[in-house]
Amino acid sequence: MRAGTALPSIVLLCGLLGSFGCTAEPTDAESAGGSDSARSETTPTESTPSEQTPTQTDPPGGTPTPEQQEPKTSPKPEKPHPVSLRTLMSKKYDGRRLRIGHELGGTEAYVRYFVTYMSGPFRISGIMNVPTGRGPFPVLVLNHGYIEPSVYVNGQGLAREQDYLAREGYVVLHTDYRNHAQSDNAPSAERNLRLGYTVDVINAVKAIKRSSLPYLDKDRVGLLGRSMGGGVTYNALVVRPNLVDAATVFAPVSSNTVDNFNRWIRYDREPLTEYILNEYGAPARRPEFWHGVSPRTFFGRITEPLLVHHGTVDDTCPLRWTQTTVSRLRSHGKDVQLYTYPGEGHTFYSAWPLSMRRTVAFFDRRLG
Repeated sequence: MRAGTALPSIVLLCGLLGSFGCTAEPTDAESAGGSDSARSETTPTESTPSEQTPTQTDPPGGTPTPEQQEPKTSPKPEKPHPVSLRTLMSKKYDGRRLRIGHELGGTEAYVRYFVTYMSGPFRISGIMNVPTGRGPFPVLVLNHGYIEPSVYVNGQGLAREQDYLAREGYVVLHTDYRNHAQSDNAPSAERNLRLGYTVDVINAVKAIKRSSLPYLDKDRVGLLGRSMGGGVTYNALVVRPNLVDAATVFAPVSSNTVDNFNRWIRYDREPLTEYILNEYGAPARRPEFWHGVSPRTFFGRITEPLLVHHGTVDDTCPLRWTQTTVSRLRSHGKDVQLYTYPGEGHTFYSAWPLSMRRTVAFFDRRLG
């Protein structure tokens, strides 16, 4: 891969899972399976009604033969909640019609385009940086952190990473998600805990693999997510094993959705909080629902190697969230590597170049 040249100016990446500042982390008991404490988390199992075999009366002539006995019927498995990762696992993904639009600019190392693709019924916008030279090139799908959708513009977020990775010889597809920029609107996205963003990322990969664009190496695809986009990346990995070849996350949110709900929604967004608690139940009352929307519950499904970067003084997404996530992944025997950066907060500064060199080395090795 080509070495990176000049880095663009650092932009402020608001990788939050909410449109507000941080609040004090709650300590109430309504943390399904515990937030990131030492309490052990029990992975829920689908409950089935107890089966009782009715008492049979012997027919005339003695005890019935096996052929005469009523066959036992197995209870039907419980249907997953419509808003759950299990439901996303059962979906058919039809990402398609990746279209290159007008040129947005570029450098001597790459050309930047406006792009769209289809994610189910939704048209999703984004940008694509295509390296100059002969392809095909490996592809990275970038999943940005939280930026208020009403102010978000096409390709916003992860600007440094977009530039750096394209200069290193990777095609970069930065997806805007539904409800952002020129993407179609999905009115229920917030109420559905933004699981639609996960659908859009999976469909971005599917659209790449179905594309006929000659410069895309469809056999070498990875994911990179930051903050909220790190959580979206976790979701995509558990929903669709073998979706990509490798993934990297920077300063990710918690893999327990209760942590994220308590930190950014529960005490700051009253109308949305009221809907969520009424519709899905509080974590202490409905732990099975909150387990079902937490990627941690399904870490055993992950097949891809994962690289994680986190600063030690991150006061947006605490380092302990990631330490718990990595511990849970390792307990499932997963291939995960964690780098911590002393003195770095949520947005990397002095250690950012090092984190990117490590990221490129990781993708070079894992994507081949």
